[in-house]
Amino acid sequence: MAFWIPKDTPMQDNFPYSLKPHNTFALARSCRELVHATKNEQLIEVSCRLYQTHEPMLILGGGSNVIFCDDFAGTVVLVETKGIEVSADAENHYLSVAAGENWHDLVCFCLDNGFSGLENLALIPGTVGAAPIQNIGAYGVEMNDFCDWVEYVELESGKKIRLSADECEFGYRDSIFKRQLLEKALITHVGFKLPKQWFPKLEYGPLKALNVSGVTPQQVFDCICETRQSKLPDPKVLGNAGSFFKNPVVDSAQFDALTEIYPNIVGYPHGSGKTKVAAGWLIDNAGLKGFKIGGAAVHDKQALVLVNTGGATSEDILILAESIVEKIEQQFGIRLEAEPRMIGANGERSL
Repeated sequence: MAFWIPKDTPMQDNFPYSLKPHNTFALARSCRELVHATKNEQLIEVSCRLYQTHEPMLILGGGSNVIFCDDFAGTVVLVETKGIEVSADAENHYLSVAAGENWHDLVCFCLDNGFSGLENLALIPGTVGAAPIQNIGAYGVEMNDFCDWVEYVELESGKKIRLSADECEFGYRDSIFKRQLLEKALITHVGFKLPKQWFPKLEYGPLKALNVSGVTPQQVFDCICETRQSKLPDPKVLGNAGSFFKNPVVDSAQFDALTEIYPNIVGYPHGSGKTKVAAGWLIDNAGLKGFKIGGAAVHDKQALVLVNTGGATSEDILILAESIVEKIEQQFGIRLEAEPRMIGANGERSL
């Protein structure tokens, strides 16, 4: 079975495979080898072999949550497996979804088939297999709210393991896959449990205007899509990785002190004694909307999004991000954390 694809437009002799089509920031980076894994068995075999021979390897879904800081000195494995299996009992619909399925397509599939719950997560870019890693979320809903289990392969042994949602240790943009299992696990399938009795989540943003007693899943979906399309740039037009920074969580006492200086600061209660602060508000009110370095800029409509205005280099993105972190810490005493994964020549690195 042939796993290797023909070479794209030549980049460098040692890095002949272009990664520009495989990252939504459209950064012109490349790698030494590129694999399109369309079958689950192929995905497992290639990934385990590369891991066990200690070759640099990156398992990549939609490329919507990565920044290629350098050319990758190894093999990039593209997860392109497909398949959705559905079952049900008296109370729930159950879905088993292959890791390579597009996330938004899954949301649409559920809506088309009368499976409600994922509407708030519409138009989030990326694949289903990547969703549990950072526990994607938007508009009051997180992926773990409907996750039943995650199945992965232990790369060292090739053993298949299924974790319950609780065992995944989900947190805010966090999971066991970003900590204990980082670079050790290959997610192959994700299970979802969608209750047949639907309870809409309308606490955030424009959803508040909807009538909770008569709203339909389709109306929630339409509202989310309209909102995201009006605020967020299309990566096919303007390269980006969505929200670049996590909303920081601070002590409520610190937030209260900030409200004395900035009465309009935006924050939400986040557990006992904690407040989640809107990172976009911080960046906007630091006067950074539209701020540009080289071909990289803070989006002029949504300050939480960094964009490739054309020809941005990895260095442009990194310098811009570091400048924002420094400015926000100086002005507000809050240190922002980047949401996308930073990928260096041999694997993940920090900003």
